[in-house]
Amino acid sequence: MNNGKPNWWSRPSSAPEAARIPAPPSSGDGDGDFPLPAPHPPTTPPAPAPEPAGADLRAAAPAGADARAAEAEAETTGTGPQTPEPVAAGSPDPAPSVVLTKGEPRDPAPEEVPHVQDPAPVPAPQAQTQAQPLHAPDEYRTPPYGEPGPWAPAPPVQRPPAPVPVPPHQQGPVPPHPQGPAPWTQYDPWGVGGPALPPPPAKRSRKGLAVAGALVFALITGVIGGGIGAYVERNGGLTTVELPQSDAKDTGRAPESVAGIAASALPGVVTLHVRGGGSSGTGTGFVLDTKGHILTNNHVVDGARSSADISVTFSSGETARAKLVGKDTGYDLAVVQVTGVSGLKPLPLGNSDGVRVGDPVVAIGAPFDLSNTVTSGIISAKERPITAGGEKGDGSDVSYVDALQTDAPINPGNSGGPLLDSKARVIGINSAIRAAGGSGGDGEGGGASQPGSIGLGFAIPINQGKRVAEELINTGKATHPVIGVSLDMQYSGDGARVGQKGKDGTASVTPGGPAAKAGLRPGDVITKVDGQRVHNGEELIVKIRAHRPGDRLELTLERDGKELTKTLTLGSSQGT
Repeated sequence: MNNGKPNWWSRPSSAPEAARIPAPPSSGDGDGDFPLPAPHPPTTPPAPAPEPAGADLRAAAPAGADARAAEAEAETTGTGPQTPEPVAAGSPDPAPSVVLTKGEPRDPAPEEVPHVQDPAPVPAPQAQTQAQPLHAPDEYRTPPYGEPGPWAPAPPVQRPPAPVPVPPHQQGPVPPHPQGPAPWTQYDPWGVGGPALPPPPAKRSRKGLAVAGALVFALITGVIGGGIGAYVERNGGLTTVELPQSDAKDTGRAPESVAGIAASALPGVVTLHVRGGGSSGTGTGFVLDTKGHILTNNHVVDGARSSADISVTFSSGETARAKLVGKDTGYDLAVVQVTGVSGLKPLPLGNSDGVRVGDPVVAIGAPFDLSNTVTSGIISAKERPITAGGEKGDGSDVSYVDALQTDAPINPGNSGGPLLDSKARVIGINSAIRAAGGSGGDGEGGGASQPGSIGLGFAIPINQGKRVAEELINTGKATHPVIGVSLDMQYSGDGARVGQKGKDGTASVTPGGPAAKAGLRPGDVITKVDGQRVHNGEELIVKIRAHRPGDRLELTLERDGKELTKTLTLGSSQGT
């Protein structure tokens, strides 16, 4: 080695290099190791005899198997066999010597192992002159194909020292074997019997682990999903059901809507509970003014004997006692009054003459004691002549009403409640219903076999109610318009016939009365009032009471087969 670089020795290419390299002899111990020769001091070889130019120095013939190769080479070059210098007994085999090509100095490398002195060179016969190379050999060249590289001496064998036995009396406690992996030791590539290294762990296939993980995940999710699905199917969900709902904030209602009308009118509507005469009943009324006057039906408060018998409950729940101000049987109206109540809200009054069939209406009452019940419908007809009452049998309790008909549901307990138009104004007082199986009735059934609403309700026009209420508040009594005749209520023909005699045998036409002044006679049949047809005596009374005393009427009548027209001014009578 020169300066740390390998020194490739130039060798002749005529004979294989392996043939000239002697095989190392066996050491005899059977372990296959290569012994190293003992070092010897280097000796200076004698100077070679001069040779012809171009001749190469040849290596001394090796002993043993290599001798035959040397003899063959000698025969080829014309030289005889060479006798090697004898080697002393017991000395190691001499290492092969290498002869340098002429002109190349040989520098001993520091790494080379010392060898014994080579035998004295034998002069070789002259050979044919060989051609010189074109350039100096490259010490770093690659060896020719098939030739081995430079041989390096094998390192000495290293063996662990044999353990020294310890006497039993000097042996101490055996230290516990440390847990965990064995400590790292210096790796010795030439060592024998060193500590065995643990085998490398077997590598698992990542693809197999991924597939196994996917299968386990699918199994777990399938089991969980199946359980959740079964629970949802049986119980309808995992949590409490919560349905969507809009906000509860009030968005307001149009004033002309049913909700707007009800919101405006309910504070002015009251429920009446009446006890007296061994019976009790429920009805409705509404506030007329801030003085506490309330309008209702006569048949609602007819059984009361004193103020202690009438209780008024407002829509707010406040309750007060009420006293009877006045009542009228013929109109089926009454007025009561409460005191000591603040915040009263009177309902505005409309005009019943302006009502048209088909107009929307809202009814408020307490049917079957269900306070503040609101129903709606339309005006089904106008000027319906109805009679209500008659339980006494003498006709003193019969009411004659030129009523507004409505299909808004009205039931017992609605009597006396307001019938409102689209502007929340009172246009009628709910008073009677037509029940299935009966001829008529009031709010308590009126003798009908099946009381209840069938869409035939009747209300007193507010124009008539206003006049009667004012009279009851001011005088305690109401006046009735009259024409001064007694009618034959048994007449079955078309129209109302004037009787031959009055009650108790008096004249059927009151002397000096409106009819007498207009020229009516007993037996005349009145067929029209102001051009409207009448079919019996009840209808004639209803048409007359729809007016005020002092109003002028035009009557159409038949006398002896002739049609006559008479005009009269209505008188008045005191109601009961």
